[in-house]
Order: sequence, then C-alpha cells, then structure tokens
Amino acid sequence: MTRQLSSPPAPLTRYWKSLVLCLAPAAVIALVFQSAALPAQQPAAQPAQTAQKAAQQQPVAQVGSGGTDVGVTTLKTTVNEVNLIFTVTDKHGHYVANLQQSDFALLDDGKAPEHVNSFHQQINLPLRVGIVIDTSTSIHSRFQFEQQAATDFLLQILKAHSDRAFVMGFDVTPTVTQDWTNDLDGLETGINRLSPGGGTALFDAVYTACRQKLLDESRGQEPVRKAIILLSDGDDNQSRVYLPEAIKECQRAETIIYSISTNWTPSRGQGDKVMAQLAEDTGGQVFFPPSVEEVSTSFHDIEEELRSQYALTYTPADFKDNGAFRTIYLYCNDRRYQVRAKKGYFAPRN
Repeated sequence: MTRQLSSPPAPLTRYWKSLVLCLAPAAVIALVFQSAALPAQQPAAQPAQTAQKAAQQQPVAQVGSGGTDVGVTTLKTTVNEVNLIFTVTDKHGHYVANLQQSDFALLDDGKAPEHVNSFHQQINLPLRVGIVIDTSTSIHSRFQFEQQAATDFLLQILKAHSDRAFVMGFDVTPTVTQDWTNDLDGLETGINRLSPGGGTALFDAVYTACRQKLLDESRGQEPVRKAIILLSDGDDNQSRVYLPEAIKECQRAETIIYSISTNWTPSRGQGDKVMAQLAEDTGGQVFFPPSVEEVSTSFHDIEEELRSQYALTYTPADFKDNGAFRTIYLYCNDRRYQVRAKKGYFAPRN
C-alpha cells in the first residue's frame, strides 16, 4: 500500500547517488543530515549496542542536503519507508530547536539509509496517548493528586480535532475506564473512575495497552505520534509477562513511553530501573519528581516534548519485509546534545 510522500529536491537525489558510488567499498556508511515492535529473537536492550558497535568499527561518511519544513502536520510513507521521530536535548534536558539535517548521523541495521526522503523540525503530528496509572495499594496516599495532574495534562495537550486518548488503570489486572476519545469530559470521568487497591501487574498493563490499543491505531491512516504516559513506582509483583516482552510489544506498536516514577525516596530502587528501561528502550524519557507536588511539572515537560520534536522519513538499505527487528542508531554530531529515539522497529511481514 502506497501513500503520498513529498520527494526531496532533485539535487539531493543526484548528490546522494554519486556519493554512494564513491563510497561503496565501505562496509557501513553513516548518513549525516542537513536542514532526520518483536526483535529478531534478541533482547530489547541489545539493538542500540549492536548499532553503536557497528558505527565505531566502520568509517563514517557525511552527506548533506535537505530542507526544513516547520509546522508540517502529515508525513505519508510507503511500506518500505521508516518514520523516525526523535528529540534532542542539552545537558540540562532542555529541547534543542533549529538543528539542521547535517547535524545528525543515522545507521539502520548497521547501514546508512538508501535514501532520506524528508526532514522536518517542530512537527505537529496528531497524538494518540494512553494514560496508564498504577492503582495498586502502594500508591494510595498520593493517588488523588496523580489523578488531578493527569487530568490537567489531558486538558492542556489534547486538540479535539486531531488528538485522541484513552485511560487505563492497573493493579492485578489492567482496566480501561475510558476508551479512545477526544471528549475531554469523558477522559476526566475515566480518570476519576480509577480507585486504588490490590497488587501491581505493571508489565501486563504496558503489554495490554500496546497490543490492544496502540498496535493498529495508525494502520491505514496518516502517521500519528503514539505515546504512553505511565505513572507507577515500577515494582511489579503480579504480571504474567516479563519486562522484555512488554518492551517488545511497545516497539512493535511503535509507541514511546514517558514514565513518571512515584517513588519519592532519595534512593533509586529496582522499580526505578524498570521505569527507566521502559522509557529508554522505547525512545521516551523517565521522570523522578522529588515529591507528589512535582508530578504536574513532569506532565508539563512531556507536553512540551510531544509538540516539539524532529522527524525524518527514510528508505532503509537492504530492506526485507520479513518481520525482523531492525536496529536504529541516531546521534547528533555536536556531542553536547543528546538524541532520544526508538532503538529500532519491526519490518512488515510479507
């Protein structure tokens, strides 16, 4: 199935083809831009390490050309093209704007893309957001404040004409209290229906949210930005699936996780490591607010990031529609800045 895609300028195409011919002997070429799931039976934490190792072992060639398209709302691709949405921050965690295509380098499955089709900054894709809240006994004392912060977040970020969200709570089982909707009153009611009590099946909740709500949400439609906002202390004691399985399902659904830890103690425990891994392996971010009063600040930071990211569309080299997991390694040439992107994606299966 083919969708409309804006083509790059003719000079870029000629320049890219000529450069590839000149550098063809190199085993891996890292493409540098100007103006940028179930793995193949490997753990979810390995793809970035594999791609990074390939980048270190092989020469990096720099290519530059492309345009800036600010405020773009649709990115349409063919089945063998990849949409990559990413965030760039400085050492203080602040969003870095106005970077150009030439500021980035990319490896897909250890190789430079065959072609970069578009590069956009500060895009504004429709949002598909799942609010997933821990309702186990351990968060009882701060639950009401978390409900209010989540409600305020949805009221501030959702645009009724383009965005949709759902609400899920979980203790020993995940429960959807409001399905996909753009009705803010309905979403607020869904959050208020949640009540704390029971054990914690965090991995089951993440897996279910991705598999049942986010996996097919953009299929056959214009691209959307899919995210889970997860509030929990990360201490799972009831799940039937394991953490790697939950992460793989997020990668398969091309969904990023923004996790907000509800552990207010100064020490970081195993639950915090889980929350960090969920975010890191899906291209999101983890937040450790020092108190329940600071949860709303974390929501505000997420809101800014969802509306202020970069996106590129490219055609991978040696692409095969075999359902395999393909790693992504993206970095900024200016090492003062950090790039957050998904670690990879699943190729469609023929």
